[in-house]
Amino acid sequence: MPTLEEEIRRLMTEGTAGLHAAPDLMGRVVRSTRERRRRIRIAAAAASVAACVVATPVAFFTVGTTPTAVERSTSTPAPEPPAIDDTPPLPSAPPSLGDLGDGREFGRMKVGYLPDGLEWSGRSADWGDTYHVSYVYRGDDKSSYRVMITVYEGSAVEEVERRITAYRDEADGEAVTVGGRSGYLVVQHVGEDGMKGTPTLFLRTSDSQWAEIGFSPVYAEEYSGAEAVDAELLRIGRGLTSTM
Repeated sequence: MPTLEEEIRRLMTEGTAGLHAAPDLMGRVVRSTRERRRRIRIAAAAASVAACVVATPVAFFTVGTTPTAVERSTSTPAPEPPAIDDTPPLPSAPPSLGDLGDGREFGRMKVGYLPDGLEWSGRSADWGDTYHVSYVYRGDDKSSYRVMITVYEGSAVEEVERRITAYRDEADGEAVTVGGRSGYLVVQHVGEDGMKGTPTLFLRTSDSQWAEIGFSPVYAEEYSGAEAVDAELLRIGRGLTSTM
């Protein structure tokens, strides 16, 4: 009696006896094999690119004689970077010069003359080699100013001299002499939109000290014109005395 294996082989032989291979069967098998290998190469390349982002273990199994790569793990999300606060910190307010009384003497400077009606605003700022005070009318908003006097000392003097040189090179403003001391009159911060600038007198008050006297544009409008403003700036300048 034939074995089960032999009976199966016989039946398969009889069932396929009338079948013939198509003439292009071999070519189709070769092309199919090549196409499968091409898809495998593409899949492998894609897997290698993905591995650069998130490492993924790969398992292999065999179909016929051709190994095929199959991704078997899920993507692992990359940890989020720590949050970065890109908002710049607000600058801290500089220290003040303290209680200046009537504000006629501050730092190493004395103020001998102020236009009528002006008084110290109660505000000042001290950056060390640069400091200033402001003056207002009684009842004015203390955050505003009518006249501001800024003093530059030490290395800060170089910055003032560079600014004056730039104005002179642009033929903006004019050199003046105030009580035997050199100075420079100019209107600063003139806006391109026609906004009026700040009439200013720079005055060399000692070998290592300069003063900058500025009128607010609003205050300058109270005078009859630029000549009247300049005359008042020069008068304030003549009354400044360095205590260095």
